[in-house]
Amino acid sequence: MKLNKFLFLYVLAGISLMSCDKDDDSPEVVPPRDRGEQELTDQAALDAYLDTHFYNYEEFEAAPEGFDYKIEIDTINAANAGKTPLSESPLLETKNFNFEGVDYTYYVLKVREGASEQPQPKFSDSVYVSYEGTLLNRRTFDVSQSPVWFDLTRTVTGFGLGITEFRGASGFEVQEDNTIEWNNDYGIGAVFLPSGLAYFNAFRETIPSYSPLVFAINLYGTNEADHDRDGIPSWREDLNEDQLLNNDDTDGDLVPNYADADDDGDFIPTREEISDEDGNIIFPYPDSDNDGTPDYLDPNN
Repeated sequence: MKLNKFLFLYVLAGISLMSCDKDDDSPEVVPPRDRGEQELTDQAALDAYLDTHFYNYEEFEAAPEGFDYKIEIDTINAANAGKTPLSESPLLETKNFNFEGVDYTYYVLKVREGASEQPQPKFSDSVYVSYEGTLLNRRTFDVSQSPVWFDLTRTVTGFGLGITEFRGASGFEVQEDNTIEWNNDYGIGAVFLPSGLAYFNAFRETIPSYSPLVFAINLYGTNEADHDRDGIPSWREDLNEDQLLNNDDTDGDLVPNYADADDDGDFIPTREEISDEDGNIIFPYPDSDNDGTPDYLDPNN
């Protein structure tokens, strides 16, 4: 899928682009741009985009027959000069997130949050979504009209952050032809990302390096993830609460806790350290010596 990150994103982000030196034919290393400076450039581009584009808000306000409840974004021009730009929409929210030492700003257009009784996905969960990803020139680089499951740990950072603002549908019905008809209360919106929360300098065939991105999203369902099946939801394995999972590695074995079935490296599976004799998970997680560190993170217990 186009939304999937490269398997080793942090390694790839450090790979330098090479260009030939005309004098000695030796490769010249071109380092990635400064993240802070690029964020300023991206914000200027996003601001201009939000000021000059609108979404089909009138269709959502008075849905015509057969409306598909999908966000469509268009450019404001002489023919539609009266449209309200995205920047002035009361449904547009400004968000902030610190990533790689830079304070990033991204935007969420929350057209419909979703069914109130449904949970909002955590940044580590799996979500059932349909989506369209576009560049700021409105060129589509990826789209799925039918819902698909995404593991948010394998998408770009900003996509995972944005979709946590929504909720899924209250339910669905199976039709006679075995297709699914979702209750019309699922989450609908869009996220507008600087390149630093997307692919940054990584090269992709349909996405130029340093591209801010736009994702229009319909969220139908959410599953809480436990990637290593150790009984602890993956979002709880974010020990420093920075909404990033790869930098939480208690035993230093280069396997982050959310993917490690023995978080403290004491050769006792995490699930055993948090369960009673019948295999039921104990919460709060046991801390035998009352030192403030639960047993599953304490190699001495």
